[in-house]
Amino acid sequence: MSNRPRVTAIFFGRPGGGAFNAAGVAGLRRAAARLPVTAVEAWQHESARRAETVEAAARESDLVIAHGGQGEEAVRQVAPSFPQVAFAVTQGRIAGPNIACFEVLQEQSAFLAGALAGWWIKGGVAAHLSGEPVPPGLRGRAGFAAGLLHARPGARLLSGFCGNQHDPALAREWTAAQARAGAEVQFQMLDAGRPGAIEAARAAGIRCIGNVHDWTAEDAVFLASAVADNGVTMDAAISAFLADRWEDRRIGLEDPAAVRLAYAADVAPEITARCEALRIAILGGAVDVPERWDGREWKP
Repeated sequence: MSNRPRVTAIFFGRPGGGAFNAAGVAGLRRAAARLPVTAVEAWQHESARRAETVEAAARESDLVIAHGGQGEEAVRQVAPSFPQVAFAVTQGRIAGPNIACFEVLQEQSAFLAGALAGWWIKGGVAAHLSGEPVPPGLRGRAGFAAGLLHARPGARLLSGFCGNQHDPALAREWTAAQARAGAEVQFQMLDAGRPGAIEAARAAGIRCIGNVHDWTAEDAVFLASAVADNGVTMDAAISAFLADRWEDRRIGLEDPAAVRLAYAADVAPEITARCEALRIAILGGAVDVPERWDGREWKP
């Protein structure tokens, strides 16, 4: 390995689209600014060519970081052929001698978001919308569903994966349909497609719960945001690589700078207090956050 190891981070989507990738890019640049590495970005929006992109990066890198669950299968395929290269998957759960996964536990802040939704809704229907049903997205959905039922056992969840994280028109269509089906609040696990969901939610008069960063500071349509700043996983991966401690790391509610629930100003203090008590219960082990949901998928 050279004095300045080469790190290639692969993002799935298009540059400039969406909070998830924006957080990852910011984390990569923060790490590269303070650590002795040469870091480059690679982008891939075609699912059929993900393994090709990972393999091309491996031929030119000491460390390849696949940012997000969309990279799990590609890394699983490619890593065995490049034993001298380290592979990291952010938000991943795969294993191999040269693979490590670095994760912020979105499901923990999503559980709190689900509980808030359950205590806030009046009619008993909440929604969830994401793009691809990749493992970290499924875990986030499971956390939200469990939190919703914790707070309101009789609630109905309209949970759907529209097929694309980055398509505003598709997200707009699904959100409008969820609102027509009675949803009062929607948990959005989207990236570049989020503006379409926001537009449809505002038009229908329903509220949104964001993810990744604090959306309540950007738009009044957001009731809350299940913060899970995946940018910290970039720093964690590069630091572990340089320290030659190649092992998985998970970061949850114990680090509120990375994982927390953010609230809009109009959330009642008694609800925020209940959510805070629930956070403490999760950290203390009194409340379990599941990673699976066996409910029925919803489609328009």
